[in-house]
Amino acid sequence: MKNYIYILFLVSASTINAQDSSKKEKTTFKVLGNCEMCKMRIEKAALSLKGVKYAKWSVLESQLSLIYNPSRVEILEIHNSIANSGHDTSDIEAPTDIYNELPICCLYVRDKKSNAPLK
Repeated sequence: MKNYIYILFLVSASTINAQDSSKKEKTTFKVLGNCEMCKMRIEKAALSLKGVKYAKWSVLESQLSLIYNPSRVEILEIHNSIANSGHDTSDIEAPTDIYNELPICCLYVRDKKSNAPLK
């Protein structure tokens, strides 16, 4: 009888954890870039984080659409990962030294005063 109760408890606990880890949120935010190489770099930076399930960047709209699990990754971590790949996001500016190492076709226009993206 004790074994039966213990097994029932384990099954219940694993079901609760499975439900908690399946929470997904959708969001979209601006990420600056120019081309298909940027697209690959931006999506790779987002998808490299555990908890990001889907990432698609639109070249024409400069918008990144995401599906992620907020209990596994914070949205700020995603912005940081993308910025560290050389692309400014709506919240985080890419470090200048990393931005300067991008291929010439990937160098998007930045504000000269603060290296912030143009609005």
